[in-house]
Amino acid sequence: MSLDNYGQLIISGIKGTALLPEEIEFIKNEKLGGIIFFAHNFEDPAQLAELVNSIQKLRDEYPLFISVDQEGGRIIRFKKHFTQFPSMLDLARMDSPKLVFEVHQILAKELAACGINLSYSPCCDILTNPENTVIGDRAYGTDAETVEKYISAAIRGLQTNGVLACAKHFPGHGGTTQDSHYDLPLVKTSLQQMRQRELIPFVKASKSRVEFMMMAHLMVDALDDKLPTSLSAKAYDFLRNETKFTKIVITDDMEMKAIADRFSIEEAAVLAMNAGTDMLLYRFMDDAKKALNAIREATKKRVIKKEGLLEKLGRVERCKKEYFSNYQPIYIPKISEAFNTLDAKKIMDQYQAFQTGKV
Repeated sequence: MSLDNYGQLIISGIKGTALLPEEIEFIKNEKLGGIIFFAHNFEDPAQLAELVNSIQKLRDEYPLFISVDQEGGRIIRFKKHFTQFPSMLDLARMDSPKLVFEVHQILAKELAACGINLSYSPCCDILTNPENTVIGDRAYGTDAETVEKYISAAIRGLQTNGVLACAKHFPGHGGTTQDSHYDLPLVKTSLQQMRQRELIPFVKASKSRVEFMMMAHLMVDALDDKLPTSLSAKAYDFLRNETKFTKIVITDDMEMKAIADRFSIEEAAVLAMNAGTDMLLYRFMDDAKKALNAIREATKKRVIKKEGLLEKLGRVERCKKEYFSNYQPIYIPKISEAFNTLDAKKIMDQYQAFQTGKV
């Protein structure tokens, strides 16, 4: 992949339920790597599919990553028509990796029907701090053994049904008190304890052939007492070395206050690229543009090495070539077949029976 394709290293949000002219221009001219959707981009499955088709028409060689946080529980961006699965903590109480696989299979089929090809899940975080609200019931459990038990099932459920998975939030956000959306959480865990606990689900994700891992915005003194993990070369080296993960590493949203209150958009983008991320994630396109310009300028000045960028671009290209080479636009009249299925109803009935003590 050519160095002209800097945009492949960025995933950005868009403003509404249809593309604006300036968004079309940026996606097309900069060969953007992907788009992330939020609730404000969604009206119904048909509209979503139409939006995805309009985005994919702008692709260069391979399709864009079309991504979303659709975990279940309180983290569900698309609600109308989509199955509203319970949180993973509640689901894990049923003690069935098979059920977790089936839930993610349905999640993937619903997302893929609308053209979504990347879901930022599963959460590999372990809920070691009961006061932690940012993770809370998004975690599968409160110990490494429980969380690890479900990770492979979630990844397989997604990736065997047309949606890439992303293990998050490395190196583990479950023990923090602060929320990185609003502040920079401080993690005092030792490396030894992290290896014995927090890293176990991420190692499992890597062995399960997950395509993405997300680096969290955390201050982990044992790794780097000067930089947050998302901007720290020591943290990215730790991820690669400990999990043996060779695929795409993406940052959490670079506009979260953990980063945005401490660094400019431009400075953070260059630091993250040099530290070891493959892709940067932005909620807003204006900031994605600033980041892209900063990367371009830093490369011209040799602050960012071209060899490193080519390696990152190679990872993105490999993934897209492997999964998207037979891309077909979404046929909108067929979408409804993916929703309100008997399989989805059966799972929700099972869950309700479990909740009411009828099983």
